[in-house]
Amino acid sequence: MGNQLRTEMQEMGNQLRTEMQEMGSQLRTEMQEMGNQLRTEMQEMGNQLRTEMQEMGNQLRTEMQEMGSQLRAEISAVGSKLEAKIDELKQETNEQFKQLNEKIDHLRDELSDTQETVDLLSSKTLQHERKLRLLSKQS
Repeated sequence: MGNQLRTEMQEMGNQLRTEMQEMGSQLRTEMQEMGNQLRTEMQEMGNQLRTEMQEMGNQLRTEMQEMGSQLRAEISAVGSKLEAKIDELKQETNEQFKQLNEKIDHLRDELSDTQETVDLLSSKTLQHERKLRLLSKQS
């Protein structure tokens, strides 16, 4: 009976270890996926901004040839729009990083809680094994 209990406790310990490893792998995978998604979105935003800037540049060159003085005012307006767009993109990127950091912090907290639970269960398992040994020596 003692061996059976010990075997069951070892199986529970092994199962807990397996579940923790699976959770760790899943967390790493999710973090990598979030990082990859964020990189892709940032690249797409950069490409879009480059395209918009190239299109605006071509349009400005054409208008400069036709109307020199009028174009100076338009260039100033376009510059302000670009700065506002860049500031907006910076704010969005900072917010996304903040959200990602919050998710990572939450995942760390969950992992820490899981580790504490495993530590507690391991401690309890050891205590039970000691009691079982004492009982087996007494009988």
